Amino acid sequence: MKENEIGFQLRTVSNLIRRNFEKLSSFKKSQCLTGAHGWVIGYLYDNRHRDVYQRDFEAEFQIRRSTITNMLKLMEKNGLILRVGVEGDARLKKIVLTKKAVEMQAEISNDIFALEQKMAKGITEKEKEVFFRTLKKIKANLEDTND
Repeated sequence: MKENEIGFQLRTVSNLIRRNFEKLSSFKKSQCLTGAHGWVIGYLYDNRHRDVYQRDFEAEFQIRRSTITNMLKLMEKNGLILRVGVEGDARLKKIVLTKKAVEMQAEISNDIFALEQKMAKGITEKEKEVFFRTLKKIKANLEDTND
């Protein structure tokens, strides 16, 4: 009966995506890179024109502060990001990519694009519209704080 359980199927697909990420060339080359790190690097690169803070990741990726704190600490330790103080508020640190991460970004982006293509193979635009509309509803249901 698990084939009709939304949560079970989403978790299964999530595991398959993670496994496929681990096979990508950019991730194989770097022992310090995970799929989540790839998304963070992409987000920082796409938003390089503005200051990005830890809270931006919490909101964008819907993850807890402790989770993103640990991820950013590891990325900093592995030389992928820097935490830079902000003038006027010593407590606030913006997150910036290192040269190493910027150099990796193009390959990561290409790998993610290829994985997206693989996942979308054989799926029509109409099917994608329905899929994303359904995911949006699931997300809203889970974000509903009235339950």
